[in-house]
Amino acid sequence: MLALRNSAKAVIIQDQHILVIKKQAGESIFYTLPGGGQKPGETLPQALERECMEELGIHVKVGNLLYIREYIGKHHEFANTDSEIHQVDFLFACKIIRDESPIRGDKPDKRQVGIEWLPINQLDEFPLYPAVLRKVLRRLPPEKVYLGDVN
Repeated sequence: MLALRNSAKAVIIQDQHILVIKKQAGESIFYTLPGGGQKPGETLPQALERECMEELGIHVKVGNLLYIREYIGKHHEFANTDSEIHQVDFLFACKIIRDESPIRGDKPDKRQVGIEWLPINQLDEFPLYPAVLRKVLRRLPPEKVYLGDVN
């Protein structure tokens, strides 16, 4: 049976760069947006504020919802490990609200090895997941909010 999970993700853009988490799995390096799972009793913005503090050590102001993305693992390239995953990501525009520099927070994400600012106009050059972000982040504000079941 698929487990359903809500996840809030931060889209933090400054000077045509997006803030991402650098991760490592074995020899592979890849990038994801900061954020994570919503806990019972939390709103999505509260979950995102907590996650940004845990992963990046920064306070954020959560703005408008930009995208909703579903990931049903058995439909995608990682089906052998993700077949029981069904996750709904809510991607919000966020801003750093204090004079803080992102650092590795006190509860980093699994496999997190760093934090980087990637240039928006060069996202195709980086293994950013979900891969659909490489295309849609160049077109803000969004043309559509619901991206579907994509990776």
